[in-house]
Amino acid sequence: MIKRYMVAVLAAVALVASQAQAADTYNIDAAHTTVGFSIQHMVISKVKGRFNEFSGSIQVDPKATPTVTEATIAIKVASIDTANTKRDDHLRAPDFFDAAKFPDMTFETTKIEKTGDDLVAHGKLTMRGVTKEIQLPFKLNGPITDSWGNTRVGIEGRTKLNRKDYGLTWSKTLETGGLVVGDEVEIEIQLEAVKAK
Repeated sequence: MIKRYMVAVLAAVALVASQAQAADTYNIDAAHTTVGFSIQHMVISKVKGRFNEFSGSIQVDPKATPTVTEATIAIKVASIDTANTKRDDHLRAPDFFDAAKFPDMTFETTKIEKTGDDLVAHGKLTMRGVTKEIQLPFKLNGPITDSWGNTRVGIEGRTKLNRKDYGLTWSKTLETGGLVVGDEVEIEIQLEAVKAK
């Protein structure tokens, strides 16, 4: 009986190992990726911005369902860019991201599921030292082969979160009511990744 048990355990380990080997690693191509956001400003409009420095990878297994099995990304908070130097400096300061103390924002998947035609990444987002579970619906494009023989995939993802959940609480109340800075942040990711050789 012990022998049969050991055989079953070894078979399970071999299966997991073969599945891990079947997945391909794709590294994020920062030159063709946008990690963007928008947030309401003074109730009447939205300010858009992006982060310019980040790295990460995704695992793609053509035989799995869904084919994307894992993803991670690390974003340098100090690279925030809203096309306004004074505002960007304020966003890097302790009122908001406190980039000197918390230089990185990270996202790591815990599960990826397929719901109808949609894919949803469940994962842990860490920002300003606070980690919360979020869901990121996304679409996978590709793979394709580019002009230089590289295999590429694309990901389009969008979600929303409340900045106050992560300790970004600064704002001011307008004389007419409403806040200078809204609470809800819309996240949009347009990502390209290249298969590792």
